[in-house]
Amino acid sequence: MSSFKEYKKEIMEAAHNERIGLALSRAIKSYRGNTSNALKKFPHTYKMAEEVRQIKEESIGRMDELAAQACEAVEENKGKAYIAKTAAEALSIHDRLVGTGKVIVKGKSMTSEEIELREHMEERGNEVYETDLGEFIIQKLGSRPMHILSPAIHVPKEDVAELFSKITGEQHPPEDISRMVATAKKLLREQYFRADIGMSGANVVSADTGTLFIIENEGNIRLATGAPPVHIALIGMEKLVPTLGDAWKVSEVTWRFANYTIPSYVSMVSGPSKTGDIEKVTTYGAHGPADFHVIFMDAGRTELAKNPILRQALYCLRCGGCLYECPVFATTAGHFGDKYFAGVGAVWAALLSDDVQKGASLAYTCLTCGRCKVRCPMSIDCASMVVELRRMLVDNNGK
Repeated sequence: MSSFKEYKKEIMEAAHNERIGLALSRAIKSYRGNTSNALKKFPHTYKMAEEVRQIKEESIGRMDELAAQACEAVEENKGKAYIAKTAAEALSIHDRLVGTGKVIVKGKSMTSEEIELREHMEERGNEVYETDLGEFIIQKLGSRPMHILSPAIHVPKEDVAELFSKITGEQHPPEDISRMVATAKKLLREQYFRADIGMSGANVVSADTGTLFIIENEGNIRLATGAPPVHIALIGMEKLVPTLGDAWKVSEVTWRFANYTIPSYVSMVSGPSKTGDIEKVTTYGAHGPADFHVIFMDAGRTELAKNPILRQALYCLRCGGCLYECPVFATTAGHFGDKYFAGVGAVWAALLSDDVQKGASLAYTCLTCGRCKVRCPMSIDCASMVVELRRMLVDNNGK
């Protein structure tokens, strides 16, 4: 009961926080305009989204099979692949690969947030740098992400300017966003080249080739996964699809509904760097990493896939569109969530994070208005999932 009271207090304070309201109103207006333009310019995306829904439906039922196939492909490409059945096992694999006293540069990854990977690595004596601008801001503020794609969405430019002024000792005007971006670039640039390890997630993975598709705009992930000698990727098993062609379709639908006509970068990573320029002898460890490790994490996903209603949560592309349409999220940001947010976040919290009280709190905060389904490229019916989750919680007496 105490945790629910704490959640209620937190969400009510967020709803009355003018800074959150200011930041969200700006972001929502920008997102809707950008997404509308992207979909008008590329209207075939709607039809492709229907294809991707079918791909995800098929893939979710075959996660174990696809993970095994992807591991074999990664190994054939001279990388190393692992399947972690639990979050604890995923952390244990990282511990063996990383050790202690390492410098780590990290790309944005919701799966790593799910298991609190950065915090775990830091506790083991490693120096970890979040390289995504939003994640970097959150790390420096000592806060937590409040959106799937835009982790610092709740932080207005005025607060970012104040933060960077404190870090650098130089005054940053709130209106000069370009200068703030340049400051973050300056602070992070040397870390890529002194890092021992680069970490990332992936937006989608093709099982037949073991190829990771990583969508980004900042270029930080290319540096984080290309400059250090070791690249470690942590990926939820729901990101697996059968073929390279399927992965391309998933990627395109994801970035269009994430409000981009085309992202600045789409990296396809299949193995460690290599060259055959000396007598056609393939040698690994050229300009990029010599060691490439991929961890596919289950952590409740295969069990969730067995539920005919709640399995929809695994179809999520992480485009973030639902959150911009959610009336509760619009006033509270990620306080209406935990590692994942809003209605779909309730399912992840209750069934994948084993935080039943948090899941129940989110489930009963959701208005079941259905606006998220209208925006969702996968037509995920969050309202029906939340109603089913409520029923399960009542039947199980909250256990």
